[in-house]
Amino acid sequence: MAMGSIGDTLWDVVICGTGLQQSLLALSLSRSGKNILHIDPNDYYGGAEAAFSLQEAESWVDRLATEDKGLFRSASITKPDVVGLSFPRAYSLALAPQLIHARSELLSQLVSSRAYRQVEFLAVGSFYIFKAPIGPEQQPSLVRIPSTREDVFSTTAISAKAKRGLMKFLRFVLDYDSPEQRDAWKPFADKPLMDFLQEHFKMDTELKTYIITLTLSLDGRINTKDGLFIVHRHLTSMGHFGPGFAALYPKWGGTSEIAQVACRAGAVGGAIYMLGAGIKSMDTATDEIELELTSGDKVKTKLLVRGDESVGDEPSISRLVAVVDSPLKTLFESTVDGAPTPCVAVVALPPGSLTTSGEANTDPVYVFAHSSGTGECANGQSVLYLSTMATSNSKDILSRSLESLLFAVDRDRVPQCLYQLHYEQAAGVKQSRLDGLILDLPGPSLSLLLDDASLNHVREAWKKVVGDAVDDAEYMVFTDREPVDDDDYE
Repeated sequence: MAMGSIGDTLWDVVICGTGLQQSLLALSLSRSGKNILHIDPNDYYGGAEAAFSLQEAESWVDRLATEDKGLFRSASITKPDVVGLSFPRAYSLALAPQLIHARSELLSQLVSSRAYRQVEFLAVGSFYIFKAPIGPEQQPSLVRIPSTREDVFSTTAISAKAKRGLMKFLRFVLDYDSPEQRDAWKPFADKPLMDFLQEHFKMDTELKTYIITLTLSLDGRINTKDGLFIVHRHLTSMGHFGPGFAALYPKWGGTSEIAQVACRAGAVGGAIYMLGAGIKSMDTATDEIELELTSGDKVKTKLLVRGDESVGDEPSISRLVAVVDSPLKTLFESTVDGAPTPCVAVVALPPGSLTTSGEANTDPVYVFAHSSGTGECANGQSVLYLSTMATSNSKDILSRSLESLLFAVDRDRVPQCLYQLHYEQAAGVKQSRLDGLILDLPGPSLSLLLDDASLNHVREAWKKVVGDAVDDAEYMVFTDREPVDDDDYE
């Protein structure tokens, strides 16, 4: 379809925004034969899940300073007076990185839609706990969390008694949804998982911290029902795609890369794409929506689907993205024979691990360490993504966490920070909203793990576009294009 004809076409759907949900909707409709116009007011893909070069990050920070960007605020860039940064496009810094469990429904959909061929997934390796020094003679250290039977037996970090307790819990959680086990945890379903671990398994603080870290709960107070589900997903994902890892991360910027692949699939299917074109005004007085775009084009559509950028009710989080001048090799070691070398590691700094201005951190700090194998930084460097609940001193907490972690990783030659990007991200609304011919998808989750629940909203939007005549079983299930070629989605 020629670009000049967009005003002459009655579109079946106009999708506004190229965040993960909107892009997956474009993928799901790519074989539908529908007239699809996909626009984005930004000049980049990914929305709140975008990945930026250094130059793009600076432009983004500058825009935040002069205009309301909805879910993001208080962004700043710091470049210490050291040399070592490569050229700007050597970096692809993710705004909201998320890990994807190997048994996530998203991966199943990418396989059934054949889009997986265009995404390179990397192994997420070990989870570590930062241990602060207790006295002046001690040094900070990192302890790897054992999350398999073999790990538990081989670790020297916990006592024999604690090993027995941990094994008891691992056996329980693998069968946690059976009638017998449900009777044990159901009274605690909406109570903190910490309480259940204490009451039912008599775990000490250290073991409870191990379990909570596997959930990546931002405030450490995840409820029992959700916490058991995530730990079960983690354990059952281990080895699903290969030995030694339970989660994956898409190369070149995380879920932003999936969004771009999904959009390319939409384009191959005939959708028209326009970056830098938002909605200036709309008229919903008829049974069609008339849109005036910021590009000056005027279009008509039967349905408008967009991402809701309204701020939700949940607390915000504070983020720090740091580029350091070290490959941090000790974090990315394979621990299982035959396992791929991981490109991502996770470090948790539990509450009370560090102090700023005389106050200890009350929420955990999570660090995703990414090697250059992710394609997000230059060779010989690493990117560290730090996240914690937003408070009046959370920026200082993240800076202190970065310093403490780098010292713990290599005390002989403490890695130098080359670049820092600070910002806060607000939680979006959680539910879809249909108002006539306008469907607003919920905002992106702040979760550090991809939440499969967000995929349900995409499926509902797909059904709204294709109608009841199409069988639900056809959702995201495509045959190979002929001939099969990597260029099909480019």
